[in-house]
Amino acid sequence: MVAAFLSVGAMAEEARNPGARPEVGKPIQAAIDLLKHKRARDALAKVREAQSVGNLTPYENYLVQQLLAQAAAATGDAGTAARAFESVAGMSAAPDAHRRQFLAAAVGQYYAAKEYGKAADLAARYLRDGGDKSVRAIYIQSLYLGNNFGAAARAIAQDVESDEQAGRAPSEELLQLLASAYNQQKDAAGYARAMEKLVAYHPKKDYWLSVIHGIVARPGYADRLNIDLARLKIAAGVMRTADEYVEAAQLSLQDGFPMEATKIIDQGYAAGLLGAGPEAERHKRLKDLAAKTLAEDKAALARDEAQDAAGKEGKTLFNEGFNYVLHGKTAKGLQMMEQGLKLATGFRRPEHAKLQLAYGYHLAGQNQKAMQVFRSVHGTDGAASIARLWVIRLGRAS
Repeated sequence: MVAAFLSVGAMAEEARNPGARPEVGKPIQAAIDLLKHKRARDALAKVREAQSVGNLTPYENYLVQQLLAQAAAATGDAGTAARAFESVAGMSAAPDAHRRQFLAAAVGQYYAAKEYGKAADLAARYLRDGGDKSVRAIYIQSLYLGNNFGAAARAIAQDVESDEQAGRAPSEELLQLLASAYNQQKDAAGYARAMEKLVAYHPKKDYWLSVIHGIVARPGYADRLNIDLARLKIAAGVMRTADEYVEAAQLSLQDGFPMEATKIIDQGYAAGLLGAGPEAERHKRLKDLAAKTLAEDKAALARDEAQDAAGKEGKTLFNEGFNYVLHGKTAKGLQMMEQGLKLATGFRRPEHAKLQLAYGYHLAGQNQKAMQVFRSVHGTDGAASIARLWVIRLGRAS
């Protein structure tokens, strides 16, 4: 809460001003003395006594309202304090140097009274008049708590952008509030952007899981990207269940990449999720199948390595290149993938292919090149969203 009002000592000095009649000044002075001794309720009674004199001059009213505000705030009557501070801020008798203090105090008291709309309105006025940014946090909170989620999101987004332009990481709390403001509006795109920033600046596992789930839940997501999501989840360390490892390994086997499937299975065993419990035998069968298929794949790779790539369609060349990358022959494999993509034959989804090419560069340890390719991925099926997360992931590692 903002408590930007005059000290009791400063108020005592003003009360001694000859502009106040004795019948007003005396109870005001008594109220000030009582406030000094933390007797706020007794002070409030003295303020009411001064107020009852009637026909108060502008200056007397200024003193009474100022003291009423401070005494009410001290007793916890935030609503009365807020209205009194707001009144004082608009009085001609108030010194220009103090008006902004009174307005800031009014903002804090309206917020404490849960009159969020009023707090937000006065805070906006305070900030427009050049007030310091200490009130901005209350302004944003008031917009949010007053259910003005659109305005809250816009204000928070401005603060996030300012932090980023200044080279500062936006706080986790600020980004959480931004995500919540978008979510309250059912703005899926805005929510996704906020969650991506949370992952970028505060990469907790819960945020990674949330943003990955958001991709799958978005309309238009293509199930063919499940293996790409699994690769990202493994890199981010957020694979949680045996079924996730099993599904990823099966998808990789189906695509013709037993080397990748074997590595996924080995990671599942190392994590203690595969090879245990009632599904242990099933996991063993999958492991054996992957090992058998990998042996066959290595033999085929040895036979095919000497063959000329001429005449192969782009998609075939691309997939064979990716398999070479998975087997550690990255230079040859990446060249084949690039060549296959340039041929552009057999590709129904070139954006998906670019996603896989970028991942290939990552596996080769060329993360700068990987990020360059990831940034070129477009579309609305989920590939671009996965690519953005890879850029975030690799950007933190570089």
